[in-house]
Amino acid sequence: MKVSHYFEFEERVTGGIRESVVHQRKMLDREGIAYTTEPTLDADVLHCNLMGPRSVWYAKRASDRGVPVVAHTHVTAEDFGDSFRFTNALAKPLKPYLSRAYGLADALVCPSEYNRGVIAEYADAPTTVISNGVDREKLAGFESLEAEYRDRYDLDPPTVFLVGHVIKRKGLETFVDLARALPDIDFAWFGPLDLSLKGRETTRLIEESPDNCTFTGFVDDVRGAFAAGDVFLFPTHEENEGIALLEAMTAGKAVVVRDIETFSWLDDGEDCLKVDPAAGDDETAAFADAIRRLSDPALRERLGSNAEARSESFSLDAIAERYRELYESL
Repeated sequence: MKVSHYFEFEERVTGGIRESVVHQRKMLDREGIAYTTEPTLDADVLHCNLMGPRSVWYAKRASDRGVPVVAHTHVTAEDFGDSFRFTNALAKPLKPYLSRAYGLADALVCPSEYNRGVIAEYADAPTTVISNGVDREKLAGFESLEAEYRDRYDLDPPTVFLVGHVIKRKGLETFVDLARALPDIDFAWFGPLDLSLKGRETTRLIEESPDNCTFTGFVDDVRGAFAAGDVFLFPTHEENEGIALLEAMTAGKAVVVRDIETFSWLDDGEDCLKVDPAAGDDETAAFADAIRRLSDPALRERLGSNAEARSESFSLDAIAERYRELYESL
């Protein structure tokens, strides 16, 4: 079996989609599945990770030749908004485009049950849920970087942190408001800023953040973020899954999440703390209360330990076989 594992715009796209593709290819290697990263119809399966115009072109021709097409549903209109400049304007026409593009596939891979529910409104193609997974090897030895990264960014424990692109959708306003409400606690967001790509409001939130709120920009070793952070705060409004969350759990960190459908598989008080988005005007107070509770080292340890155990089912080794099963079924 040979797979054309194509990632359109591979040289430009970063963040969770890129990480997912890296994980997929590691899983294909684990399973001994031969693949090329070039789009080709000389394959048993065409697997497209981003349905841009070139992927759509190949998907149409693959169908004509009887080559089964798999499309990953990384992108939805719901997930696209409040990301970068102009993404809100593009989100509306994106949905009909993706409906046509995803409709070309013989099978759609959804990273979560929540994403599968969203995609049900886009296309009738059969869906399979396969997590983006977490690369446990990538985080190996992260503890050794704690002193270096705390010193680099002047962070005192317990540090509240987040990892990933700094975008409004991921709860930027909540993150900054919490830092302002809890001036005695250090907050750090590790990830690319890309201010030239951000809207005016996002830029303002970053530039006017309080002194205890640090935006590090790109970090050369992401393990340093998980070494320096103690409480992983993820107030995202919309997420297809959340690789950084899985990484924080794997690192044994206590996590606080907005209680949205994407995270329905997490258990409040067992492997995380959840904050009800219906808190409305009291949302900041509700998040602040959760963070104050985690000033207790024993609670952080218990939640982090349970989170780490829960994350084992998302390891690449645990889910790699799902790709072989999917390809062989086609």
